[in-house]
Amino acid sequence: MTAQQLLLIAKAPVPGRVKTRLCPPCTPAQAAAIAAASLADTVDVLDTGPACRRVIVLDGRYPTPAGWSAVPQRGDGLGERLANAYADTALPGTPSVLVGMDTPQLTRAHLTAAAGTLTGADAVLGPASDGGWWLLGLNDPAHGAVLADVPMSTPDTGARTLAALRRLGLSVALLDTLRDVDTAADARAVAALRPHGRFAAAVAAQVPLTLAAPL
Repeated sequence: MTAQQLLLIAKAPVPGRVKTRLCPPCTPAQAAAIAAASLADTVDVLDTGPACRRVIVLDGRYPTPAGWSAVPQRGDGLGERLANAYADTALPGTPSVLVGMDTPQLTRAHLTAAAGTLTGADAVLGPASDGGWWLLGLNDPAHGAVLADVPMSTPDTGARTLAALRRLGLSVALLDTLRDVDTAADARAVAALRPHGRFAAAVAAQVPLTLAAPL
């Protein structure tokens, strides 16, 4: 299996700065608690995945997980931050596989599939159901520079990313489509897929069942 490093691009779970699309029905504090649980579950899964190094690429302050390295995010927009994440962590001759903190239903099997796929393709992309992507693995992390020019958080971010990689002449394999957690409906649906993790517990505790009645 290909030796790879795993990158986790993450934002510190501070109220008012994370998961703002959960508000309403959540308060900023509730949304931050859900984000913290999602981040913790993702770290747990990445700890089990095949890797020669694990790096959290962080916006804000958050404890570096045991056995991990940490680098700060840099760049004006998400595309630049993703491109710089690959550049700032690159290891010679080592593929980089990057995921975010919005898919706590991620499993070791997904990571193993990404590693195996990179033995026969230049890149591997995990599409998200909202049109984005949840994983991007690159045999040559230098190719991550293309992300700086890809519009992020749009319904066609995944398609644009795929097209940009193919314009470089790269072979790109696709993984399963996963659902990102953006809204309360997303949170409930994803929690149902992994009902025993921190994320599911946080959703059960923090997401109101109904919106408050207007005053």
